[in-house]
Amino acid sequence: MEHIDFPSPKFPTWHHIFTIVLLLCSYNRVSFASNNETDRIALLEFKSGITLDPFGVFSSWNDSIDFCRWSGVTCSRRHHSRVTVLDLNSQKLSGSISPHVGNLSFLRELRLQNNSFDHEIPRQIGRLHRLRFLELSNNSLAGDIPRNISGCTNLIGIGLRNNRLTGQVPRELGTLLKLQHLVLMANNLSGSIPPSIGNLSSLEDLYLTFNSLSGSIPGALGQLTKLATLTLGFNMLSGTLPASLFNLSSLTQFDVSCNQIHGSLPATIGLTLSSLEYFNVASNQFDGSIPFSISNATNLRVLPLEDNNLSGSIPSFERLHNLEWFSIRSNHLGSGGSHDLSFLCSLTNASSLKELNVMENRLGGSLPQCIGNFSITLTALGVSKNVITGEIPRAIGNLVNLEKLYVDGNSLSGTFPLDLKNLQNLTYLNLSNNKLSGVLPSFLHNLSELIYLYLDGNNFQGHIPPHLDKCQRLLSLDLSSNNLSDSGIPVVTSLFFLNLSHNHLTGALPKEIGEMKNLNYMDISGNMLDGDMPSSLGNCAVLVLLRLQDNLFQGSIPQSLSSLRGIKILDLSCNNLSGGIPRFLEAFDLEYANLSFNNFEGSLPTEGVFKNATAAFVIGNEMLCGGIPEFHLPKCISKNSKSKRLVHILILSIAITFGLLGVALLPFLYSCWLKEKRKEPISSPGGGTWQNLPYGILLRATNGFSSTNLIGIGSFGSVYKGILENGTVVAVKVLNVTRHGALKSFMAECEALKHIRHRNLLKILSVCSSIDYCGNEFKALIYKFMVNGSLEEWLHHHQEPTEADGPSKSLSLLRRIKIAIDIASALDYLHNHCHSQIIHCDLKPSNVLLDDEMDGHVGDFGLAKIVLENTPDTNSKISSAGLRGTVGYAAPEYGMGSVVSREGDVYSYGMLLLEMFTGIRPTDESFKENLNLHNFVVEALPARVLEITDPILLQGRKNYACHSRDNAVQECLVMVYGIGIGCSVGVPRERMSITEAGTQLCLIRDKLHAAGLQG
Repeated sequence: MEHIDFPSPKFPTWHHIFTIVLLLCSYNRVSFASNNETDRIALLEFKSGITLDPFGVFSSWNDSIDFCRWSGVTCSRRHHSRVTVLDLNSQKLSGSISPHVGNLSFLRELRLQNNSFDHEIPRQIGRLHRLRFLELSNNSLAGDIPRNISGCTNLIGIGLRNNRLTGQVPRELGTLLKLQHLVLMANNLSGSIPPSIGNLSSLEDLYLTFNSLSGSIPGALGQLTKLATLTLGFNMLSGTLPASLFNLSSLTQFDVSCNQIHGSLPATIGLTLSSLEYFNVASNQFDGSIPFSISNATNLRVLPLEDNNLSGSIPSFERLHNLEWFSIRSNHLGSGGSHDLSFLCSLTNASSLKELNVMENRLGGSLPQCIGNFSITLTALGVSKNVITGEIPRAIGNLVNLEKLYVDGNSLSGTFPLDLKNLQNLTYLNLSNNKLSGVLPSFLHNLSELIYLYLDGNNFQGHIPPHLDKCQRLLSLDLSSNNLSDSGIPVVTSLFFLNLSHNHLTGALPKEIGEMKNLNYMDISGNMLDGDMPSSLGNCAVLVLLRLQDNLFQGSIPQSLSSLRGIKILDLSCNNLSGGIPRFLEAFDLEYANLSFNNFEGSLPTEGVFKNATAAFVIGNEMLCGGIPEFHLPKCISKNSKSKRLVHILILSIAITFGLLGVALLPFLYSCWLKEKRKEPISSPGGGTWQNLPYGILLRATNGFSSTNLIGIGSFGSVYKGILENGTVVAVKVLNVTRHGALKSFMAECEALKHIRHRNLLKILSVCSSIDYCGNEFKALIYKFMVNGSLEEWLHHHQEPTEADGPSKSLSLLRRIKIAIDIASALDYLHNHCHSQIIHCDLKPSNVLLDDEMDGHVGDFGLAKIVLENTPDTNSKISSAGLRGTVGYAAPEYGMGSVVSREGDVYSYGMLLLEMFTGIRPTDESFKENLNLHNFVVEALPARVLEITDPILLQGRKNYACHSRDNAVQECLVMVYGIGIGCSVGVPRERMSITEAGTQLCLIRDKLHAAGLQG
């Protein structure tokens, strides 16, 4: 074989080295140019996914300048102009996130929060191995969280808050060992919390609030030794709290509120979690006592323990000097003993205390004098609905910054506390339903900030305090059920709610009563008022309810009352009124009219409310004639028919005689029949989940279903106020069983309410399925009584205000938002958290009731549909009737035969929300052709947001650009309308979920709080 010699190696010459360097540089330039081009193309692809750019962010994204100088783009010099940061937050951008973002391989920060990006999070983000911060919060992103996000091994922070993400929390997140902040709150995530989260040893903040997570909290979270924030509230979590969580000494914020967690709180909680600043376990099922060690967590600022089953005595909080908000409302704390309230004195050490709420417990004894030593920062004090006795301490006058004082529903005695005159900031004062006596002080008119004054249900005597008209912000005044004997009715022009019923008032109604042009509810029944009804009463043109019964009024009904076109309930019974019944009442949309036991004469009208003998009552007017046959009045006799009158009288006398004989025999016949009937068992509807109250109890509770107790008339029956034998005040919904669909409505409402329990749903207490004393079928539902009526009454009581009208006469902005949150919370529960999904089908303001705290409760489930469990067919629903809601609120797809759905309820909610803030009904006559409330708001935003807003919300704010608080209000209004629009779009699948709507409203509420807005 021939031998081949390889040349011997030689050292390279300078010429060789120079040539090699040139080649390498040329190669790198090509490589760098290629990589730069990849980034540029990826950015342009990202731009192509943008559908809305109101600020012109992408105007600089063109070839005229280097892409590293494009708006929102940051490049690294170290890595030869590769993109490291893409920050386009808060630019109001719309569109989708391009998958090409995954080609930005040097990206360290992706910040797109506070925009309107939709569609899914692209899976290609998992390629960004250098990514440290992924911030996509406050968008409309949908779909699952990509599981391959675990490929971003350098992630420090993930922010996906307030989107529409679904599916489960990926267990793969547990591999991101550098992760410090994980924020997934306010989405639609379901399933359980993956135990793998416990592997994130660097994690400091975990936010999972406002989702639909279920199952128990994994004990593995106790391994997160650096965890400072753990928020799991507003989910469906159950089970008990893992003991390992109480070893996380680094925890400062702990929130598991609004879940279904049970068990007791550890006795050592204040020792092991001594760094706590925020501890919220409200609205769960915790039992046992409040741990005495809680006082060791000396950094605590917020401590809500409300709405649980806690019992026993309340410990001292003497070491909680930083406490700002403390609530134990709605538990079973206390024993009714004399020392139950001794813990209050320990709270005098909290120098920043703002809100203290111990309402709805079993606390006894008297209020200690030490409450006068509370911090002057205290703005709200609530001790309502306990068993507190004794007098209200004079020292309460020291709380000079107090804005809300609730002491109602106790057994407090003594006179009106004179030291309350020092509380010049009071807006809400409720002393109702106690045993207070004496005269009302004259200084009440000096409390010029008062908005709500409730003194009803006491033993106050003497006159109504003069000069209450100086309280120019006063909206609600209730002095009913006392022993007041004044001869004057207060004329407070700002009022929309006035209740002076069941006193001993005398004299005539003043003609100045017509100055109360915003009056929506007026009840002065059960007094001794006399004289004529003043014609000026017609100036109260927005009256919805007028009760004047059981007085001594005389004369005729003034013609001026024809201007009361919005009135729904009119009761003039049991007076000495005379003359004819005016024909203008026929044109009113009255739901209830009681003119009984007066001296009216002439023919009874036959139109309007007088076409319904169950809604109009005229008994006891001997000279009335005509009307529909159901009233059983004699026919009206013409002048040329007088000769026949004697014959008619004779026939009538004979008929009455035989009728009386029949009535005399009826009890005997009925008792025989009833004995046989009672042998038959009466099953309780809805599976027997409530006690079946006897008919007789309801008869006594409602004073024989007296018209004076009637509080409303609905599609399938009437609602009466009643007081049961144990003193419980109830609302009794009596079904009109002869009405088509009424029985189905009854069964649907029973079925819908049988298994549900939520603080914002109207609480059913019992049912009655029986036979009345005439042998007729009788069915009724008994609910907890809501003292503040319906949202409808509060929204539409006022006229278009002018500059001279003064301050706000209606629900405040913040109160409307809180009620909207209550409604959303109730719907979210019905749609997503019930054993079987429930569709309400008739959401509207009149079906939202307000309790004494003005919290919203969704009621009237007569049209509800229940989606059956384990049934794939979406048509398989229990339905009360073929109806699908109310015009204006019913989803448009229902009119085309679509089955009921959660999205249909969301549409109704969206229309209700827009109505709440514009003050305009969806059925307003100004909406013609293709214009509706939804389109009306869309066309106005954002430039004309103040023009479309209910003027009552804007009174006193002439220039919304002058103050930061006003700017926040304007921004929040735009956000609220955005939610209403998102819920009421025409296409069901494009509507916002009710969970998201509630979440966003909570954020708006918090923003207003941060801006200093109160109310």
